[in-house]
Amino acid sequence: MVDTDLLIRNAGLLATVDADRRELRGGWIAITDGVISAIGSSTDPVPDAARVIDATDQLVTPGLINTHHHLYQNLTRAWSPMTDKPLFGWLQALYPTWTANLDEEAVHTAAWVGLAELALSGCTSSSDHHYLHPRRAGDLLAAEIAAAQDLGMRFHPTYGSMSLSVKDGGLPPDDAVLTEDEILANSKMHVERWHDPTHGSMVQIALAPCSPFSVTPDLMRRTAELAETLDVRLHTHLAENAEDDEYALATFGMRPVDLYEDVGWMSDRTWGAHVVRPNPDEVMRLGAAGVGVAHCPSSNMILSSGISPVVDLRHAGCPVGLGCDGSSSADSASLWQEARLAMLQGKLTSGANAMTARTALEVATRGGAGCLGREGEIGELSVGAVADIAIWKLDGPAYAGVLDDLIEGWLRSGPISAWHTIVNGTPVVENGRLMHDGLEAKLELHRSIARRFQA
Repeated sequence: MVDTDLLIRNAGLLATVDADRRELRGGWIAITDGVISAIGSSTDPVPDAARVIDATDQLVTPGLINTHHHLYQNLTRAWSPMTDKPLFGWLQALYPTWTANLDEEAVHTAAWVGLAELALSGCTSSSDHHYLHPRRAGDLLAAEIAAAQDLGMRFHPTYGSMSLSVKDGGLPPDDAVLTEDEILANSKMHVERWHDPTHGSMVQIALAPCSPFSVTPDLMRRTAELAETLDVRLHTHLAENAEDDEYALATFGMRPVDLYEDVGWMSDRTWGAHVVRPNPDEVMRLGAAGVGVAHCPSSNMILSSGISPVVDLRHAGCPVGLGCDGSSSADSASLWQEARLAMLQGKLTSGANAMTARTALEVATRGGAGCLGREGEIGELSVGAVADIAIWKLDGPAYAGVLDDLIEGWLRSGPISAWHTIVNGTPVVENGRLMHDGLEAKLELHRSIARRFQA
């Protein structure tokens, strides 16, 4: 009798990114019921399996984890009127278009296409910070969860919120915001409907007021209290750029990290997006509290926000993961690309040996698991962890000469997409192709909806 569902064997290198950071040449992984049931080296007996993937000369890693995204924004990707603005001007220009056009079909289609793009880049788990909920738009959180379930992706959507419109001193238009009581009631409803806290769950919900310039401090405090009651995580944009600093000082009389602490968010229940501009004292305070950081290198450069002090944040104790951010700012939803940029930025700002390819891989996997509160469950290859795995085929001209260190070669060379992406023991991408047969139809529908947004 065969007990193992899937066996990955003969890996050129198996990079477990486990607690001991084991790397096994010729290693293998056995998967049973969506969970890793055994791991071995080339000298260990190999179990029988119903299906075998031969990973000869290939790099096997944990699936990459995306800790910050705005999936709906790929409907306005690289839209020429918006390509040269810094953050505040960019948001003020786009909010009316997004708010007027969002509905369940648009959000479902954008989420489906965005998650498919992520899967092709080796991503197995993704968060999404969806904060726009126009009253007439329908149940947008349910729409994107349905997309993730159809594709078979592990999904961490957040119920985001905005309560301060332009008339209140915020950035969003009036029809983009809800009252704070509505937001809190909806937050509770979505958690009770969708959040699954069990080991290996495919959907977990976090609560995510958008930013200090779109919600009140009171909503931040009340959301933190609700998250504590419901035992879910908290997410928001934090210390994103100089405009963020200026707004917080002018409006609240304190810097963004001070505000974050003042409203009760300085804890290991939270993770912040971007965190580009903390000063050295704030870095230490964030680390001491165990606050997670979603590092979004592409978006931070495109919007001219700056470079996050990732090396310092990690040394201070912050779990640091990667985020693609919205596809209207980062444009490309490739976690491989974000990992490479994180490596390059770390070398540029902190020294050539401060951010290696192994460190960037750890940020893309274990660090993301830390942000999402799922350490030991996702983001590593170990017995008992879920079977979320990326397999990388390092061949062709771009990888010619990569022989002795497949991890450095994987990130220093390229570009590359995943050869296989396995989620919960099931291939979502196989031989470089999305397994779902609905891709072309979804792309055609996406094109039609995007035309409406960009009219």
